Amino acid sequence: MIVTSAVRHAAAGSAALLFVLPVPAAVASPAPTVSSVSSISSAVGEPTPPVRGHVDPARLDRSGVQVQPLAGAPRLPSASALSWVVADASTGEVLAARNAHRKLPPASTLKALFALTALPHHDASEQHTVADSELTGIGAGSSLVGIKEGYTYKVSDLWNGVFLSSGNDAVHVLAAMNGGWDSMARKMQEKARSLGANDTHVVSPDGYDAPGQVSSAYDLAVFGRAGLQDPAFVRYCSTRYADFPAGSWSYGIANTNRLLTGENGVDRYPGLIGIKNGYTSNAGNTLVSAAKRGDRTLVVSVMNPQEGGGYAVYEEARSLLDWGFEAAERVRPVGSLLPERPKAEADARAVAAGAEAGAAPAGETGTKDAPAKGTPSQGTPAQNAPARNAPASAPSAKEAPAQEASAQDPSAPGDPAQGAPARAARTGGDPGEAAAAAAPDASAGLPLGLIGAACAAALALWGWRRRSGAGDSGQE
Repeated sequence: MIVTSAVRHAAAGSAALLFVLPVPAAVASPAPTVSSVSSISSAVGEPTPPVRGHVDPARLDRSGVQVQPLAGAPRLPSASALSWVVADASTGEVLAARNAHRKLPPASTLKALFALTALPHHDASEQHTVADSELTGIGAGSSLVGIKEGYTYKVSDLWNGVFLSSGNDAVHVLAAMNGGWDSMARKMQEKARSLGANDTHVVSPDGYDAPGQVSSAYDLAVFGRAGLQDPAFVRYCSTRYADFPAGSWSYGIANTNRLLTGENGVDRYPGLIGIKNGYTSNAGNTLVSAAKRGDRTLVVSVMNPQEGGGYAVYEEARSLLDWGFEAAERVRPVGSLLPERPKAEADARAVAAGAEAGAAPAGETGTKDAPAKGTPSQGTPAQNAPARNAPASAPSAKEAPAQEASAQDPSAPGDPAQGAPARAARTGGDPGEAAAAAAPDASAGLPLGLIGAACAAALALWGWRRRSGAGDSGQE
């Protein structure tokens, strides 16, 4: 009877404890860790660059015309230029090319690279008084806009002189304002390499013929595409006419790009943005142009036509632009103007991404953004910061007040079952994670029920032994 009574007491105690304890959620799945949420958000929020699986970069290294027409593609026009490129300015895809990487003298088209390098460093309204030393060393026969020493010019006037009149005197003054002639040549070289233009070798920043100075149709297209990203560059290169100051008066200057102005018997090209033309006796005629039609912008570079006279460069650029707009959806690209990412950089990014998504070292029970209980608060920055992709409304671990943690988990302070859900609720994760953390822990209910049953059984056994002992020692 005594044993039966003890068992009944144990059962009653167990039932009472199990009644008040939270019911285990049998279908609840574990809440995602902060590291897994971060890695998923990172994969969604930071898309990888488009894979150019259909583009063979080496194809542009081949000599001759490179084009991959699809069904219905128009036929390429005949062009006598030694080198040319047609590319989509938005995607950088090269639609067709001839001898794209052939190294040739660029003439004044190199001024596009000069502008990319020097334009950002001076405000258009800044004024500069020209020193005599800044006009020394200009090559014989250079094109000039008419800058005079001792005169004061706005920077915008100097850039009009560069783009409209192809003025080498304006280039010399702007180069002096940016560290000097040799320094500017080095900076231009560095800029070209940063853009992936590896055919260009800069000797004279104004494009004047110099031993060893070369570029390519590919590189000129790269410079043209980069220039379209700068509103100031676009404004200057698309200006057809401007007034140039000369002390107390001014005179008009016209852009020498005939496709833009429609002068000397060359018809204007509809939608032409401009960019830069050039000529020297060594380079012949060179041109890099951009035009927009609808939602598409093309960049075309043409170097040294062999037929048709001095204006053939414009007509060949016109025919290539027309072809490019018609063929844009009907050819597979043969290359790209985007620089190839170095393998070392790609590997470094992969390692960094893996480190961000990695779990905590062995022996720690916390995640990267939620350290294990007992970890010092002054740990790594990742431990003290909110989750990388947490919503703005979610509090960080630092911001979560202690009373909020107590309200989310009513168990007694110091209870080991409190730590995991409380920490999960303070990690700053997404709302689904916070809700899962605030719910009762499925793994905690059953052990506590067993402990309650054991305690009840122990109490019943203790009472039975006490009563049994009292009966035996009655004659004490």
